[in-house]
Amino acid sequence: MAELYEGFTLCGLAAGQSRENSGLLGIEPGRDTDHVIVTGAGRTVTVYKVSDQKPLGSWAAKQGQAVTCPAVLHGQTGEYVAVHDSKVLRIWRDEDINFEKVFKATLSAAVSRIHALPSSEPLVLFQRGAVRQLDALLAAPQQAVEEVLSEEEVIRWSSCFLEAEQPLLLFSTEKSGECFLYLQKLSPNVLHKYNIGSEGKGVCPIGFTATLEDKCITLMCLYSNGCVYKLLVSLHPSVEGEQHLPKSLLMKLPVSEGVLHRAAIACLEEGHIAIVGAPPSASTGDRDFLCIWKTNFPTPQASKELPGGADGPLWCNAGKLYVTHGKVLTVLPYRCEKSSLAAALGKLKQTSTQGDVYKAFCLYWGCVGVSREEVEEVLEPFLSCSPVSPQFQLGLAHIAVELLKRCQADPGFYPQSVLARLAQTGRLSHSSCPGFLMLALEKHDYFLAQLCLQHFPDIPEAVICACLKAFLSVADADLAQVSVDLEGVSLVDGPGQSLEVVQNGFSPVLLEEDSCDVQLTPPKLDQSSSWTDMSLTCPLFLQYLQYLYVRSSGDVYTQLPGLRAPTMTQIMDWVSLLLDAHFAVLVMAPEAKGLLAQLHRFVRSQVRLYSELGKIQGTLQELGKIKKEQEIGLYSIEVIELF
Repeated sequence: MAELYEGFTLCGLAAGQSRENSGLLGIEPGRDTDHVIVTGAGRTVTVYKVSDQKPLGSWAAKQGQAVTCPAVLHGQTGEYVAVHDSKVLRIWRDEDINFEKVFKATLSAAVSRIHALPSSEPLVLFQRGAVRQLDALLAAPQQAVEEVLSEEEVIRWSSCFLEAEQPLLLFSTEKSGECFLYLQKLSPNVLHKYNIGSEGKGVCPIGFTATLEDKCITLMCLYSNGCVYKLLVSLHPSVEGEQHLPKSLLMKLPVSEGVLHRAAIACLEEGHIAIVGAPPSASTGDRDFLCIWKTNFPTPQASKELPGGADGPLWCNAGKLYVTHGKVLTVLPYRCEKSSLAAALGKLKQTSTQGDVYKAFCLYWGCVGVSREEVEEVLEPFLSCSPVSPQFQLGLAHIAVELLKRCQADPGFYPQSVLARLAQTGRLSHSSCPGFLMLALEKHDYFLAQLCLQHFPDIPEAVICACLKAFLSVADADLAQVSVDLEGVSLVDGPGQSLEVVQNGFSPVLLEEDSCDVQLTPPKLDQSSSWTDMSLTCPLFLQYLQYLYVRSSGDVYTQLPGLRAPTMTQIMDWVSLLLDAHFAVLVMAPEAKGLLAQLHRFVRSQVRLYSELGKIQGTLQELGKIKKEQEIGLYSIEVIELF
């Protein structure tokens, strides 16, 4: 079983992109599962945080140069490595700004691709088939590089693996309609060559994907006639020299007429593959689809239509598929489950209590007449055990998705306590159950909405804006009975405790670095005054402001001290952040003119007040400097000149 979730746009593509040119050279993993490196088919390399859909850094070669292979992250040093103009190697870090001033090395031969490994040196594959580790290449950039390939033989695809801490590089080539496969080992330096053969005139492989398991590489080839073949490549072949590699037909795509030109294939988990640019069925003439297929039983498990043209490359990273269509790069989270014929017939024996509970609950949510109390009773044993296995997290996501479907189909069914328990597990995310937070807003369940904001790590910006709109439009009477945790995301310490880490909710270092305004010390507010009581009138909005601040400053301090609600000074600082971030939009909005005029008058009055207070402060200081005469009678009249 497989499922494709609702996708979102990560970035736009270059204006000149077309079906023949997707506008991207490649997408590589970043520092963690939430970061990717996007290399454009031009001069730019950009690092994105996927959950926020925002770039964290971007670098570009100068005019006239072109990046010729996807940039990768060196897993040991944390540096980025790329090649422009085929022979110029560049290495840089996040803090580097000018791409022209980063490390540069000119190589003696043209580079085809750089492959990164988590715990090893990156591998550099040259266009003529030679392979070098990056550190050995940097020791002598102009070293001679041998030519492995014959004349007119061109590299079409490559991938790297790590077996017993030793790197392996697998790449395919094409020459005069024939396809070859090379397996390069570095320790010892051994190269194996295989002949894949051809499938007839006009039929050629257009996509490759490979996995390594049990000391054997499984290669899947997608041909232009819609056939997917499976090839097994042994890491320790017994025959020397070039070998013919047999292949077996894995599945045949329903290509009714013509041939595939730019379809792509990617291997997923649990015996599933993803294919873009091919229809899911013969009745569907349009090929602008992304489909997940089960290889054991050649059937489509999930499909998504991609308007604007879906022919092009396909990348897979950390449970997400990246595909270009139209003029955008779209990210589609997916999920694959292990399936079998016995499971499909309902005869698969469950070996654990957790499996029994999960299976029983699957039966319960399919029944129309199941009450909320019965759902809670069946789900309680499942939530009581808290293993950290991926199967448990997958089960939670599946349960949440099915409950959301039931709530949407039956407006009278809303198990609030069950949904809250699911959110509090900390194992769910927005990508695994996209409608969870929006359902809470639809039901005006602000307690559940707060739990989602606290525990979901990948809430997109559009959903956050919807939460803010809902929080600002809710009436005070609706919040009277809402249970809101005022200490859930608290940022400050109580009175009498140290405030060394946080000042007004911000890092003093960041304030000095990011601000160019004159720093004024605000007057101290009486903690018992009525002004500070405003934090109790709209706690949900204040907690939302806290949530925004925690997300924006998470890279500075991950654990901030304190157990109390924010002070009035902090709230004003956070409101100022919101106004500064959206000031351009606020100025352009016609309905905001009245608000801006009021704010202008208020600020002007405050400036005048502070000006007068400054004069009074100066006067009082002068009074303190006046020397008192020692001999003053019981009654006297004195004239004090202030100016």
